[in-house]
Amino acid sequence: MLRIRKDSSAFFLALDVSQRNIQHFLFFKQGLRCALEHVAGDIGLQNGHRLSLAPQGEILLNGAPSRRALQKRGNSARRRAAPSVKKETKVSPMSLTVYYPSLDGPARQARLDRVLSRALAGREVQMIRRAEDLDRRRYPRILFALPLDEAGQNFEYFRMLARLRRETNLLEGCTGGLIVDGPGELYTKSTAAELALAMNQAGCALVGRPLVEATGSLANFRIQAKNLGADLAGAYEAAARELAGQAETFVFPARERPNLLALHASSHHTSNTMALWGELQKRLSPRWQVEEIGLRNGTLSDCSGCPYTMCLHFGERGGCFYGGVMSEEVYPAVRKADALILMCPNYNDALSANLTAFINRLTALFRQTRFYDKAVFALVVSGYSGSDTVARQLISALNMNKSFYLPPRFALLETANAPGEALSAPGIQDRLDRFAAGMEGLFAEDKN
Repeated sequence: MLRIRKDSSAFFLALDVSQRNIQHFLFFKQGLRCALEHVAGDIGLQNGHRLSLAPQGEILLNGAPSRRALQKRGNSARRRAAPSVKKETKVSPMSLTVYYPSLDGPARQARLDRVLSRALAGREVQMIRRAEDLDRRRYPRILFALPLDEAGQNFEYFRMLARLRRETNLLEGCTGGLIVDGPGELYTKSTAAELALAMNQAGCALVGRPLVEATGSLANFRIQAKNLGADLAGAYEAAARELAGQAETFVFPARERPNLLALHASSHHTSNTMALWGELQKRLSPRWQVEEIGLRNGTLSDCSGCPYTMCLHFGERGGCFYGGVMSEEVYPAVRKADALILMCPNYNDALSANLTAFINRLTALFRQTRFYDKAVFALVVSGYSGSDTVARQLISALNMNKSFYLPPRFALLETANAPGEALSAPGIQDRLDRFAAGMEGLFAEDKN
């Protein structure tokens, strides 16, 4: 590994360099001369090999230009007569904070250790393994790597989870993803949804499809392995590598006039979720372009599980075999939207049937487009308890599955029973103010 010492506005990077292919490594700089130094014991450039930077910007191996540099000299001479076009390259920070609560015994997390070593190669990584160090991160781009035991447990993770739930600003300003690795076929997805909600409520945004889930058999990677021409372990490593890149570099796009699609299946007259939506709308600035669609009883059929090829056929044409309001109104509105907000009353600790049908029917549209640059918000109201259960369902379905971006504190979670009770809850006006401010801030030009 090489470290480039920070000099003026030069970048600080860590790069893996193969001793056999030194000429292929990438050196990033910003028009400045940087000093290169070999770090003893790190990967690459051992046995006395030395890199330095020549005044003209070439990288020298043991004081002489590398073969790659000599090739570039010849190419430059041949191109000297042709006009050059300067290209502006955006350099990735190449740095992650990885939260990795360990299990007792190295053998129990050997598979995750191996995957991380390959997925994080070439990155400057800060590893945090203890709950008391959660707030000592150096980088705002984060990755949770969570190994589970046979019972779906990890006691150091439980200590981290407690801090995330108690300290609501612990991950303020962070963006990230998570890898959950278990020895069996159960508990990985439910644990991931639990962790994702805690991260999000503590101020962390989650990229679209933020979860790499590894069950004991890795059978959930069969399709990816087939598409990649790899075995199951190779597909797992590829997914982890891709997630690390997304967590490290993704920036949600700003919008001067964001389009917001509001979806509900409730009555304006009696619904607490609709009452909250009415108050929230008053707090949004005039720049928002809002479209509201009601999915009341009788207007939306649920997905009937068409064969993959049939669903793909209609999805590529922008519709669905069953047509109706989904094809005629909802699909066009989702395509146009920069963000969705769902009004979600808690029905038996689950989303309402119509909102569930909406998510299921999104599959046809998802076949031919992804939603990484679309955010999802929610207003969740439970009559007695359980709003977090509904929020986890939304995360699993729309963020982890359908690839919507999850902004920090994406859901306002309230408890109210009688009509109008939500608006009389203590502190609700302040919570609505903060929620609206979060929506406004997401699309601000200077947020990153």
